[in-house]
Amino acid sequence: MARIAVIGAGMGAMAAAARLAVAGHRVTVYERSRTYGGSLGQYADEGFTFDTGPGLLHLPAVYRDLFVKTGKEPLERCVTLAQVDPASRHLFADGTSVSLPNASRAGTVAALDAALGGGAGARWGAFLDRARDAWDRSRRPLLEEPLRPDWQVLGRDPYPAEERRRLLRPARRAGTVAEVGAWELADPRLAALLDGYALGYGLDPSRAPAGAALLPYMEETFGTWYVSGGLRALARAVYERCLARKVEFVFGAEVARVVEKDGRAAGVELADGTVAEAAHVVLGARPWPGLVPGQELWADGDVTARADGAGASGRFVVMLSLRGGRPADAVHRTVVHPADGAAEHAAVFGGRIAAHPTV
Repeated sequence: MARIAVIGAGMGAMAAAARLAVAGHRVTVYERSRTYGGSLGQYADEGFTFDTGPGLLHLPAVYRDLFVKTGKEPLERCVTLAQVDPASRHLFADGTSVSLPNASRAGTVAALDAALGGGAGARWGAFLDRARDAWDRSRRPLLEEPLRPDWQVLGRDPYPAEERRRLLRPARRAGTVAEVGAWELADPRLAALLDGYALGYGLDPSRAPAGAALLPYMEETFGTWYVSGGLRALARAVYERCLARKVEFVFGAEVARVVEKDGRAAGVELADGTVAEAAHVVLGARPWPGLVPGQELWADGDVTARADGAGASGRFVVMLSLRGGRPADAVHRTVVHPADGAAEHAAVFGGRIAAHPTV
């Protein structure tokens, strides 16, 4: 049994803590804020409660597996899940709109054909076939297996992009999400639909690798789910599972650096100078300069870009309280796409405010 320090109390960090505790280790989580959950925050005012982070759950099997492996109560005994249908409604700059059903490939293709015409559904369906290949190539090595010794091979993009022939120039394959949309989907509305999935995960479509095309495949295959009480309820369930497994939490504890001894992690030093010894350290937060003495975890130039905010996505949440009945056709998630997605990406990921952002 080893003493293990976990930096951060986000969802991934807490999941790691619970699994390590079940394996018999003494686990302490150090979180600089005053609560758990990371981006799954919550705000309450005048009887209304809002999620301040993501509002919907995708790929619930990840959490089902976590709860099966860390205790007797399954996920559905700890939170209430309901499938959202339609999964989303999309409004495009030319005035067209489409509602996509939940976890129905045929339904999605039919809806796109009916709303956008011109074989839009068939093109999206062919794209999803390629995205499925990217998912099949990524799922086991990235989600289900220990990191391979030759992990560098995972740097190859798993998306089987179509070859694009160009007059008097060598053929090329799409290398980014934006290129997949422009070259393979053709319709700017379908390209905007694909961009929206990337933006939802904080990715710049013009820089995100083509392999990120597996995101819409995952959502359309495994469905979109709402957690009763908001996703904060899921964070609470994971936190309570950690407590049940005897994981200790120290809130308001900002980790300054990882303590090193004989070339190995030996604990963490907090911002107030306190040192907590540990045989192993798990980083459950985004790394920062100086975290590991003598090692730089960021690529050259990336530290400056992130320090001044450039290159990082920006978003804000408007919390609007409405009294009275909800329309019967209200959709949980509506996405409004701008007319000029490229201009939006250049502004948002260039550290500026977009005049017409995705909403």
